[in-house]
Amino acid sequence: MREMNDDQLLRYSRQIMLPGVDIEGQTALLDARVMIVGLGGLGAPVAMYLAAAGVGALVLVDDDVVELSNLQRQVIHHTGDIGQSKVASAAASIKAINPDVAVTTHCLRLSAANLTPLLDGVQVLLDCSDNFAIRFALNAAAVAHQIPLVSGAAIRLEGQVAVFDSRDPSSPCYRCLYDEQNDENLSCSESGVLAPLVGVIGSMQALETIKLLAGIGDGLTGRLQLYDARKSAWREMRLPRDPDCPVCKDRAYQ
Repeated sequence: MREMNDDQLLRYSRQIMLPGVDIEGQTALLDARVMIVGLGGLGAPVAMYLAAAGVGALVLVDDDVVELSNLQRQVIHHTGDIGQSKVASAAASIKAINPDVAVTTHCLRLSAANLTPLLDGVQVLLDCSDNFAIRFALNAAAVAHQIPLVSGAAIRLEGQVAVFDSRDPSSPCYRCLYDEQNDENLSCSESGVLAPLVGVIGSMQALETIKLLAGIGDGLTGRLQLYDARKSAWREMRLPRDPDCPVCKDRAYQ
C-alpha cells in the first residue's frame, strides 16, 4: 500500500474519515485508472468529482470541440475554451481541481475498432456519450475485458443511471436492456435538456464509480434508476440477464 503525503491526507481527509473508505479505500482511488467517454453534460461532473475525490488516472475520450451552446450544462468548459477540443478543455479544468491526477486525452471518435488499445489498465469504464453505436461498442468491450461499465443518460427532464458489471455472473449487460435496432438516438441539441439534470445523473455515475473502486456500499449492478426531474421522483427497475443476449449469453450464469 502506498503512503500518502501530508497534502494528500489533508486534501482527502473528509473521505478518509468515513469508516467505509479509510486509508485503504482512498489508496485504491489514488491507484485507480478510469476511462470517461464523452466530456459533455454527463462527463463534466463525472470528471470533476472523480478528480476531486482523488482517482489517480483519468482517460478522457471525445472528438468534439467546445461550442457556446455547450456552456449551459457542460460545466467543465468555460467561455474561453470555445473552439478548443473538449478533452483538452476538460484536462485543464481537472488539473486546476487536482494537479496530482494523471490525465490522458484522446480526441477521437470512438469505435469498436479503436477502443481496445485504450483500455489497458482501466478499472472502470464510464459511458457519458449520447450515441447508441458508441454505447454498444463500450458495452461489448466491457463484457469482453470484464470491466465494470457505469452508464448514464439524460434528455429533456428525464435521466437514468445503471451499472453493468460482467465480473458478476448475475449482472446483465447494456445489450440485455437495449436492442441494437433501437434508432431513438436522441440528443440534447435535438430535444433539449435542463442543465442541472445532467449534473444529477453525472454525479450519480461518479458516486457509483467511487463505490466500485473503494469497495464500499451497495452498487447499482443489475439495477436501473430512473429520475423524473419534473416530478422530482426516482424509481428503480431490477434488470435480469437476457439468456439470448448476443453479447453476454456465453458468460456463466449464477
